Amino acid sequence: MTQTIDKDLIIFANRLANESRKILRNHFRKKIKIRYKSDQSPVTEADTKVEKKLRMLIQRKYPKHGIIGEEFENIQINAEYLWCLDPLDGTAAFITGKPLFGTLIGLLREKIPIFGIIEHPILGERWSGGINNPAKLNGKNTKVRKCKNISNAMLYATSPEMFEGKNKKSFQRLSKMAKKTQYGADCYAYGLLASGHIDLIAEAKMKPCDFLAL
Repeated sequence: MTQTIDKDLIIFANRLANESRKILRNHFRKKIKIRYKSDQSPVTEADTKVEKKLRMLIQRKYPKHGIIGEEFENIQINAEYLWCLDPLDGTAAFITGKPLFGTLIGLLREKIPIFGIIEHPILGERWSGGINNPAKLNGKNTKVRKCKNISNAMLYATSPEMFEGKNKKSFQRLSKMAKKTQYGADCYAYGLLASGHIDLIAEAKMKPCDFLAL
């Protein structure tokens, strides 16, 4: 089956991003409740507020669509259309006042990703793209840059601490081969990649909500 995406779904996905932007801007650099999961990753009330809001909007508009999210249980995962939500990618950045965090919104049809958004509320930047929808930054076309040799590549990773065992050794080799390695951009790095500012991203311990929108 040839995959296509209805324009109404793209409009709706951007509406979800708009709602996330409002909530995260309202809570950024303000006193906020924080709890820690069993793996010691932080969760704030902003995470849960965004995901609750987006879930409510999806269920109201598209009750037959499924949802997988970062903070709450998955629903209707075998539905034809499935929304994948990471309400606050880069929570550590958010709680320390660094504006590189974002919201990831992905849409799958028959378990195949067809559209995604990287929303950066504080910076006012939004990358989007999907099947028959070339990557855009704030509505303008963008593209990756050419890099003929890894020795010229600018490499990004969220943190060197995310790599363990064989992954750690592999990442260290890759980092030595690259021209320069930088850390700490979370999902913002993928926007930089899509716009041709960097060449390569290495990550580990990724969950579906971390990458399906990308």
